[in-house]
Amino acid sequence: MNPIFLRRVASTRLFCLLLLGAGPMWAHAQGTADAAKPVDATPTKPAADGEDAEADAKSPPRFGIALDTDEALKPMLLRHMELQRYRTLIDLDASELERLLVAAPDNLRDLLGTQGYFDPKITVNWTPASASESNAPPLGEVQIAVEPGPSTQVASSNLYFQGDIATAEAATAQRELMLRSSQKPVDSPFSQARWDSTKSETLRLLTSQRYPRGRILNSLSDIDTTARAAHWHIELDSGPPVFVGDVRVEGAERYDPITAERLVRLAGLTKGADYSLAKLQDAQQKISDSGYYTSVFAYVDLDQEGEDKNSAAPVVVQVKEAKPQKVVIGVGGSTDSGARVSFEHTHLRLPLIGWRAHSKAQYETNDQLISSDWTAPIEDDGWHWLSSGRIARQIDGTTTTSSLRLSLGRSEESASLDRRYFLQYDRARTVNTESALASSDGNEAALSVNYGWTWRRFDNVPFPDQGYGLGLTLGLGTTLGTVRKPFTTTQVRWLGFWPLGGSITEDLLAGVTSGEDRPVDKRSRFGRLALRLQGGAVLANADAPIPDTQLYLTGGDNTVRGYGLRDIGVEESDGSITAGRYLAVASFEWQRPIWSDGVRTAWESVVFVDAGAVADEVANLQAKVGVGVGARYNSPVGPLQMDLAYGLDAKRFRIHLNVGFTF
Repeated sequence: MNPIFLRRVASTRLFCLLLLGAGPMWAHAQGTADAAKPVDATPTKPAADGEDAEADAKSPPRFGIALDTDEALKPMLLRHMELQRYRTLIDLDASELERLLVAAPDNLRDLLGTQGYFDPKITVNWTPASASESNAPPLGEVQIAVEPGPSTQVASSNLYFQGDIATAEAATAQRELMLRSSQKPVDSPFSQARWDSTKSETLRLLTSQRYPRGRILNSLSDIDTTARAAHWHIELDSGPPVFVGDVRVEGAERYDPITAERLVRLAGLTKGADYSLAKLQDAQQKISDSGYYTSVFAYVDLDQEGEDKNSAAPVVVQVKEAKPQKVVIGVGGSTDSGARVSFEHTHLRLPLIGWRAHSKAQYETNDQLISSDWTAPIEDDGWHWLSSGRIARQIDGTTTTSSLRLSLGRSEESASLDRRYFLQYDRARTVNTESALASSDGNEAALSVNYGWTWRRFDNVPFPDQGYGLGLTLGLGTTLGTVRKPFTTTQVRWLGFWPLGGSITEDLLAGVTSGEDRPVDKRSRFGRLALRLQGGAVLANADAPIPDTQLYLTGGDNTVRGYGLRDIGVEESDGSITAGRYLAVASFEWQRPIWSDGVRTAWESVVFVDAGAVADEVANLQAKVGVGVGARYNSPVGPLQMDLAYGLDAKRFRIHLNVGFTF
């Protein structure tokens, strides 16, 4: 933290001046003030070396402290007051303690000033230890009473611009955003934390767009102790604007650097564009997600602009390339499919064509598959070719579905929007050892043209607190074989989060944390509500032999809890379950954080209701409901979900486990 200087002027006004740079702007406000006195609210132990320091740390307190004040201020004062630094000094005597008590009111007054209390009433008394009190500290007890007095409010917040941003028409929106942001603390209680936060946010808004060289020239918090009002002033110098130049990739050997260059441009950093920190970070994330590199660092080289400060600055991307091939062998399990063993192979650059291939073989108790996905390098427009093939077998009780799927198409992916169109071939055969109604007549096949669209607006992935996502897939196809019938497919997905109550950041700025140094957390204090909806429909003649892989089953960890994987479908007359043409799923959750000693932990509690239905006719959709409770652990790889659900129709409890967040 930068040093703060308190100055008294004309006995009624107190100036809090933060010196951030030279400049005459506030010279008139200093007048004939007294000598500056630095305030340090961070406790530091007196210098001690070697054995002396260790002895002091282990020594019992030489005197006790009894503090009577507002409960919200007590933790901060007890932690930071100067008296705490000397309690364990083994050679502290009564005369030295008396000198410390003389200085204690000024120290407490300075600490209260950082919380907006500039007219406190402080009394300090000392009761020496008596001979009859054998368990009392040797020097007795210090009694401190603090009446903080009225709180100071932020009455105004003013920004002053110098440099290009002051007059540039292109910076109008940026200026207005900074001005709006600076007004947020107005009419709120003054605190040093809020003052520091306002300056930091103002500087961030300046340097994150167009002006990376921007700085705060001067800042002043003018405290009127009579009116109990704080008037804030921040003077900014933007410097010249910075424009994006060429892209330079450093460290590229195996893989064509054109891919990284295209991703930089697709992030919006086209040649001649304004500098943008958000776009630079987006470009860095896109390159990292491409899979070709194990580490990526992107920055704008301001030193390469040349003498003309209005010239373009190159974007430098430093990369460390991944090995061309990777093999991963995995062992695991799930409550849906049982034990799992998998083998995965990735080749980042196939010979001759230069595509990336990811192949996988996986064996689970209920599901087995072999798949391979091939992806072409990204093109200038952000699209790329992709193809895939998979052979799978699904076992659901006495029903076994064997399938083949091949696809070819183009795709475009970004953090907020994915688009894809593709040609798909499906072939499937279903055999039920106990029911002819649940078995297909033979290998049913179909060819379809599909378009997929996914839109995401989540605030924090993979731990969203608010936001929503919408996915839509449309398909038009025909069955193959001796009977050819047209069909259409539609599937819609929705996921939304709504935070409850105020954020932890609001409490921090309001002084709830009483000056404690805790990280800023913008998540809601009382958790969030989550709503998940899913619907699907296959429209075709009743006699169309559509492959089961194009139809719907539901139930399990990620759909309707309280039921097994794919337990919900069309119930035939003999009691067997088959895939249906219509799907409806809904899930409602309350996800609430778990707190310990006033600190938010990585755990959350969950209460939920799920419902799902599958049918061959809309009129026959009948929801099967599951209710339950669970816990979430925010692990480094994403949320770990552990749920106990009760299926109202199944009349049994089930445990469900899942890891990660995807949409």
